[in-house]
Amino acid sequence: MSRIRDIANLFSANTSAATDSEVTAAISAHNSSTTTVHGISDTAALATSTSVASDIASHNTTANGHVKRGNTASRPASPTNGDVYMNTQLGYPEFYNGSVWLPIGVAPTAPTAVVATNSGSGRAYNDGQASVAFTAGTVPGSTYTVTSNPGSYYNTGSSSPILVTGLQSNTSYTFTATASSVYGTSAASSASSAITATTVPQAPSVSATGGNTQATLTLTGANGGSAITSWSITSNPVTTTQTATSSPYTFTGLTNGTSYTFIATATNVNGTSAASSSSNSVTASDPVVTVDYLVVAGGGGAGNGGGGAGGFRTSEDSTTLSLNPGTSYTVEVGGGGTGYSNGTNSTFATITSTGGGKGGGGASGFAGGSGGGGANDPGNVGGAGNLGGYSPVEGYAGGNRNGNNAGTGGGGGASQVGYNSPTNGQGGNGGDGRSSSITGSSVTYAGGGGGAGSSATSTGGAGGGGNGQGSSSTSLTAGAANTGGGSGGGYWHGTGQGGSGVVIVRATRAASSTTGSPVYTTSGGYHIYQFNNTGSITY
Repeated sequence: MSRIRDIANLFSANTSAATDSEVTAAISAHNSSTTTVHGISDTAALATSTSVASDIASHNTTANGHVKRGNTASRPASPTNGDVYMNTQLGYPEFYNGSVWLPIGVAPTAPTAVVATNSGSGRAYNDGQASVAFTAGTVPGSTYTVTSNPGSYYNTGSSSPILVTGLQSNTSYTFTATASSVYGTSAASSASSAITATTVPQAPSVSATGGNTQATLTLTGANGGSAITSWSITSNPVTTTQTATSSPYTFTGLTNGTSYTFIATATNVNGTSAASSSSNSVTASDPVVTVDYLVVAGGGGAGNGGGGAGGFRTSEDSTTLSLNPGTSYTVEVGGGGTGYSNGTNSTFATITSTGGGKGGGGASGFAGGSGGGGANDPGNVGGAGNLGGYSPVEGYAGGNRNGNNAGTGGGGGASQVGYNSPTNGQGGNGGDGRSSSITGSSVTYAGGGGGAGSSATSTGGAGGGGNGQGSSSTSLTAGAANTGGGSGGGYWHGTGQGGSGVVIVRATRAASSTTGSPVYTTSGGYHIYQFNNTGSITY
């Protein structure tokens, strides 16, 4: 087209480009010219040229905006962040986010096969942990959220498994999972099977009670869902650490007079708890010693009537005694009445038993722990028992002379009055004593002595009572030693000897020292000391 024709003229209302001769000539010339690519002018040859094919292949890349396609297995082996791929197997396009291929325009489907595993090792109390594994749904998400039931504790991650923390100790949980992407969030998965969250134990509480060079510690606190295997306990001051495997625990090696507190940790298979707060303060000290006792006084001597038994007192009738460790307690063993006299008292700590009353010699019997028997003159009666008014009684009254006959009353015993004299001239028998098993065997003590008669010998009461004289030709019998038995009476104003008393002490703890050479035995876990003579005992 010549320059003579200007643009304005070409496109004027009076000119048609389609019929203009110069325009049509130029178009015709262009259409008949040959185009050359890589030196090839033949169109058919271009289609089969390897150089052209290589250029096309290098140009047809994801980076240049082109999209490859194929099944899942044909995805690029080394994709670049941002690559796009048409997954013909799944039916949607995907892009690579630098980690995984994500669907474009499709919400993810719910995960499946959710499995929870308790992970208690090293976890603090009430901060349990579970590892929750799952399989992505057919349409995966970019993130996944796992949630507990109960408690709604949750955590989010980009892949399986996901750890969920903050779980309460010894509590059962199930878990569900959801998948999310920019296109939405899936429905929740089916719940996992239940697990119980376990942790280290709760910091224990420690309660202390002081003892002799020791303290008794009671340890409490939740076990974190797994059994406690041991506690580590530390004293303060004089820091010492001991290990307990059960509660209560006796913490030994303390110094009496020193005040202590204690802290503890608890351990199970998951680990060791935080330390407890300090326990209450206790002072190690020698505690009181609880003892049982039997205190029997000396039996009464005899006149004509039988001697009364020594008083009988025992913790079986009353209460035990509490003794202070380190204190020496005197033990006095009463002697039997010599000749025509009462027996003497026996004493242990605050307990005193009364000597037996002497038998009457031409008169009534004398009062005592158990009363002496009345003499053979008309109107004579036995002496009263239970001198001092103890309850229960120490012993019983002596027997009376019965009518105008040649017999005297028997001495009273610890469990029975003395017998009155019968009408045949025989003296009355002594009253029986009482039995005690403080030594581990049953032994009877404190029998009354028999009264004297003119025709037949009387019998002393069970428990060491002596027999009474039956005539001028027979002998009376003394009360048995260390039983508190009363002496048998003498027809001709006898001077019979009452039996000596006895003191027996027992406790679950051995004495630290004694005097007086007590007989030491053990029975049923008790340490038993029988004093036949005056002495002392210290715990």
